[in-house]
Amino acid sequence: MRHLTLGVCVAAMLVAGAASAQETVKLGYIDPLSGGGASVGEGGLKTFNWLADEINGQGGLLGKKLEILPLDNKTNPQESVVQAQKAIDAGARYVTQGNGSSVAAALSDFVTKFNDRNPGKEVLYFNYAAVDDALTNEKCSFWHFRWDANSSIKMAAITTYLKTQPDVKKVYLINQDYSFGQGVRKIAAAMLKEKRPDVQIVGDELHPLLKITDFAPYIAKIKASGADTVITGNWGQDIALLLKAAADAGLQANWFSYYAGGAGGPTAIKQTGLAGKVHDIVEGDPNTAPEAAQKEETEFRKKNGIGIWYPRAFNEVRMFAKAVKEANSLDPKAVALKLEDMKFTVFDGGEGFMRKDDHQFFQPMYIRAFGPLASGQKFDEENTGWGWTVKGKVSAADTMVPTTCKMERP
Repeated sequence: MRHLTLGVCVAAMLVAGAASAQETVKLGYIDPLSGGGASVGEGGLKTFNWLADEINGQGGLLGKKLEILPLDNKTNPQESVVQAQKAIDAGARYVTQGNGSSVAAALSDFVTKFNDRNPGKEVLYFNYAAVDDALTNEKCSFWHFRWDANSSIKMAAITTYLKTQPDVKKVYLINQDYSFGQGVRKIAAAMLKEKRPDVQIVGDELHPLLKITDFAPYIAKIKASGADTVITGNWGQDIALLLKAAADAGLQANWFSYYAGGAGGPTAIKQTGLAGKVHDIVEGDPNTAPEAAQKEETEFRKKNGIGIWYPRAFNEVRMFAKAVKEANSLDPKAVALKLEDMKFTVFDGGEGFMRKDDHQFFQPMYIRAFGPLASGQKFDEENTGWGWTVKGKVSAADTMVPTTCKMERP
């Protein structure tokens, strides 16, 4: 009788667990929540939790609540696959990740193979920040969608802007030594040669990812090279500490970055004293955003203590909700088909669209510079009294780059 009772209890627990899983739509958030990338991972988690609250306040996804499952991958590809399997085991059929293109490649490959082996139980992978070109070219997958501009799009915008900056003569490239950083250096060299053949590349440095605590030796090399401009794809602590070392050494140079606006970046820029000389390339700017976006920016900062680093995450989750509604289904394949070629008004204004050929999202892009707040600007960063000012804008149509994707469709 005791064994029978135990069996009934276990069965009841399994039924209750299954029912609970059916009551929510689980989105596995797989990013660094410890180690060198933790600051950006925690910022991303705050963003997705905010968006889940927004979706749930609007009635959820076909009446079901969106639940974010935080999973720490320590910026490690192998650990990311382990965490993706945990998400699936917990009932998730959607996962999202952004920090680290090597991680993104591992996740895309895992999800694609998992879906091949498990028809009817497919999983979709939403990429909000990993920008290696390969992910929507030779490594493209039907089950992967990217909302951030890829590396070529970002560098095309930067180098087009540099065509208007004749004072830039000597450029130093410094990047993280993995697939993304290696791609940035290659693309930068090629595009500078095409658009500014007069520019001399006086240094090309790769360093370990998220392991350097003192960038002083690297800054010394940059100073010795005579560079007037630095181009970097560094993110996380690697951009904040790089800029801090530049401030300590008094390096007077222009900076063109992918991620200087991330955690710690603005504080480090203020320390350099280089007003208007540190730039980034982004898909939105709070000080020029539409009124609705500025209102949400204000509320987000009040609750979370940081600015909205990832407008693209807002586009991702809202497009996900739109696709679910249009498909009238939570099936990942049905949602994927609705996302293809979807047009969408992006968070910070303007129109974007998801290209069917490779699942790359295109949207307006902005070149910004960091310095003292100008008249009428609402938002400073990290309580520095400095903020971002837009220096150039590229429309979504003008960010189009070709793709070599040969997608296998289910």
